[in-house]
Amino acid sequence: MLCRAALSCRMGSRGRCLLSRLRTTASPSHMQYIPTSGLISQNARQWSNIPFITMPLIRSHGKPFAHRSELKHAKRIVVKLGSAVVTRGDECGLALGRLASIVEQVSVLQNQGREMMIVTSGAVAFGKQRLRHEILLSQSVRQALHSGQNQLKDMQVPVLEARACAAAGQSGLMALYEAMFTQYSICAAQILVTNLDFHDEQKRRNLNGTLHELLRMNIVPIINTNDAVVPPPEPNSDLQGVNVISIKDNDSLAARLAVEMKADLIIVLSDVEGLFDSPPGSDDAKLIDIFYPGDQQSVTFGTKSRVGMGGMEAKVKAALWALQGGTSVVIANGTHPKISGHVITDIVEGKKVGTFFSEVKPAGPTVEQQAEMARSGGRSLAALQPEQRAEIIYHLADLLTDNRDEILSANKKDMEEAEEKGRLAPPLLKRLSLSTAKLNSLAIGLRQIAASSQDSVGRVLRRTRIAKELELEQVTVPIGVLLVIFESRPDCLPQVSALAISSGNGLLLKGGKEASNSNQILYRLTQEALALHGVKDAVQLVNTREEVEDLCRLNKLIDLIIPRGSSQLVRDIQKAAKGIPVMGHSEGICHVYVDSEASVDKVTRIVRDSKCEYPAACNAMETLLIHRDILRTPLFDQIIDMLRVEQVKIHAGPKFASYLTFSPSEVKSLRTEYGDLECCIEVVDGVQDAIDHIHKYGSSHTDAIITDNEVTAEYFLQHVDSACVFWNTSTRFSDGYRFGLGAEVGISTARIHARGPVGIEGLLTTKWLLRGDNHVVSDFSEQGSMKYLHENLPVPHRNIS
Repeated sequence: MLCRAALSCRMGSRGRCLLSRLRTTASPSHMQYIPTSGLISQNARQWSNIPFITMPLIRSHGKPFAHRSELKHAKRIVVKLGSAVVTRGDECGLALGRLASIVEQVSVLQNQGREMMIVTSGAVAFGKQRLRHEILLSQSVRQALHSGQNQLKDMQVPVLEARACAAAGQSGLMALYEAMFTQYSICAAQILVTNLDFHDEQKRRNLNGTLHELLRMNIVPIINTNDAVVPPPEPNSDLQGVNVISIKDNDSLAARLAVEMKADLIIVLSDVEGLFDSPPGSDDAKLIDIFYPGDQQSVTFGTKSRVGMGGMEAKVKAALWALQGGTSVVIANGTHPKISGHVITDIVEGKKVGTFFSEVKPAGPTVEQQAEMARSGGRSLAALQPEQRAEIIYHLADLLTDNRDEILSANKKDMEEAEEKGRLAPPLLKRLSLSTAKLNSLAIGLRQIAASSQDSVGRVLRRTRIAKELELEQVTVPIGVLLVIFESRPDCLPQVSALAISSGNGLLLKGGKEASNSNQILYRLTQEALALHGVKDAVQLVNTREEVEDLCRLNKLIDLIIPRGSSQLVRDIQKAAKGIPVMGHSEGICHVYVDSEASVDKVTRIVRDSKCEYPAACNAMETLLIHRDILRTPLFDQIIDMLRVEQVKIHAGPKFASYLTFSPSEVKSLRTEYGDLECCIEVVDGVQDAIDHIHKYGSSHTDAIITDNEVTAEYFLQHVDSACVFWNTSTRFSDGYRFGLGAEVGISTARIHARGPVGIEGLLTTKWLLRGDNHVVSDFSEQGSMKYLHENLPVPHRNIS
């Protein structure tokens, strides 16, 4: 059982702490110390622009992680807490809430089986708080004795020496850590070090052995510089030629310890989001997502933190030194109230938080650069003449036809890999497959989009004469940059690209790995079509190892996210989106209501098509509502027989089950999207009961009624509150191509902006153009010479060839 008391281990002059002396067995192999001289290699990488490193280190445990997604495999992790993270804004005392949150996250990771170490600041701030209190109390007592009254307000606290503050605060800081870790049944140990402890080889052996022993015992070491005795830092100088990093601050201490202990990852928490290309807060400052060795010249460093020894420049130097030693590094914000509660666990999960240091520079642009290229390319696209945008889409349709064999060959590879791995559900496997018929339909849809694109961007919707010679127009414009995330369906890529081209939007595409071969060829053909008018940058395919959740955080670069895939994908994206609108539907729970006055020959055809034509589609019927008068009639028997022939598994709703002695399995939920040859059957008392059921259990996607009674049908059409409501027709018609939109970016069940199948119109917004002649608002005041007219003017119509 783990001990409850803090283990305070000071590396003294004899080089042994109490815990080291108590060991009775020889050090195991994983605790052996490797002298620094043995770590030097003639073939080692050298980064000459890091001034305080004389020779690089090579470590046997391998290279640092190349990608964020690999951080989840980190076993040994050092968390460095900067002074600004652990101290309050007044620099007197600790930020207890933040500290408790950090301890909780470290405990979660420790209990997952990882080996956690903490390098902490805070002793000076804690000591300053204690000493200020003691001094004020002492002065108050003396003044009360001498003057007979309390003159606390006139007292001045002398400047407190940092070493004295550290001495007074260190024990309290450790006691606080111990109390917090005890809540999670985790023991913590204190280790204080100075530069001399790294300079003396025997002390370095002892430190290394102690840390390994603590980790073996599942204890969290808490390491700090011994600020009570530490000498003033010497700028950018190593100790007597020893090939180690100088311990000038806790950033360099964390890097030195991480390399010594062969840690997989250092998380450096500061009071900024990470590394910026210029001082944070400046107008053009941009957060650097991934930093590579040699990129220092592209960064302008600002001043250091309000507290602590180092600034961002010191952090970068320490991070690069650790990176060359084989330890991955992330610098992130540990003070932001909205993210500090999960920043450490988010980093370990591979999420895009802070600045990740990597030696592997990707061949292509980053996703941020791609988004900026899409923005610039989209603006160039919108500036083209409508006929030029249409020409690009016509050319893309021709390319799909001309390169059919190459496309199908690439798709065949995707299908074979998917079937071999067996990871795709049958509905997704169907969506992955391309055929000659699909490509032909795709080309026809693209030509429809091209034809309609000649009257999209720049169309005048409204004209108003505000006053004499002051006219206002509302015109259509692109939304900006779209992010479309799609699973399996490679035909989505040219469809969405054509819609984006037609509407003048920049486009980021993120497809699934399962369709990578198909997507690559289709993207190449899209780029070839865009090159016709020099706007290739407008459409970008994201090939980097970006997680969907990370893409959803690019709120400054992306204007709209459109998910195309399973309901789970849509829900995940809606949850992950940070300040970016999401257009889509989380589920496609579509209903068909068979009224008592339905025609026999219509019912089976429409129900069969709605459920069986393509059961994986979001517009396929999932619940069949039947008027109670149809039960035990020939029509009911025909419906059941047809579903059995089509091998549709039937689930009984509660009311339907109550009518039957032997019924199918009762449905677990009436809000189920099966996406396969399954459906629920439920009984309703009439059209109003059917409407109530749809409103309670539906997803506002597509719902249909089958009846010969026009009054009943119109009542259904007017009262069902869904994006698509049909009469005597299959729910499968809910589709952009079938609606004559050419294609769709998705089906929206939202109530703001587009609803239903979203084509070109749904990808446009508006702006207002006001043309005047020396008009000012003061002319329209009560004493002014002008009057508002607000006259509606005729809207011009374009001649579309």
